[in-house]
Amino acid sequence: MTSRNTSPDQRQRPGQQKEPSQPLGVARDSIMHIEVEQKYRVASHAPTVAALGAWDVTLGEPVEQIDCYYRHPQRDFAQTDEAFRLRTVGNQNFMTYKGPKLDQTTKTRREEEVRVADGPAARQSCEEILRHLSFEPVATVTKHRITCHLKRDGFDVEVALDQIKELGPFVEIEIAVPVSREAERSEAERVAAANRVLANLANEMGLSDVERRSYLELLLAKRTK
Repeated sequence: MTSRNTSPDQRQRPGQQKEPSQPLGVARDSIMHIEVEQKYRVASHAPTVAALGAWDVTLGEPVEQIDCYYRHPQRDFAQTDEAFRLRTVGNQNFMTYKGPKLDQTTKTRREEEVRVADGPAARQSCEEILRHLSFEPVATVTKHRITCHLKRDGFDVEVALDQIKELGPFVEIEIAVPVSREAERSEAERVAAANRVLANLANEMGLSDVERRSYLELLLAKRTK
């Protein structure tokens, strides 16, 4: 989910933990990718933590992510199944675009993300720029997230334990597949393979209550009840 101008010290996803010296929330490699992802409702994170512990997977430090989602001035994202957000993780700010879901069972979609200037003043400037362009805030999703990483069948997998304000606990598992316009067939095959890896991994962790809606959709649905 990133811009081609991202510097080497910024190439890590929001909330990702690799080295203690790395700042929290740094975006991943600066290329377009397909986010192969599935989300699950859980009553507690404890069974997932136990499964990961049995595989000697180390959990990262918890981080808070504050995501403000915006309404496009000329098209309805609810109809096009797109999303645009401004995310803050600690002192770091990111802008993210998510394309429509690419299948009927998972949350797989194209995503591009760029890290912008750090700090509250920079976030406020981003908000002002979006306001001048007639983007309107829809809602803010606040999550506490713990991530970890493991390898399965040649893929790097990110597992996120999320506690969402107003919604409760969820688990997300994700693989980022790089986009290659020169090799669409290979890309499609790797997306299919990544989906199989996620399905098998979810089964091993006892995750079964699939939720395809975004946190934004869930939050808006709850507030309209």
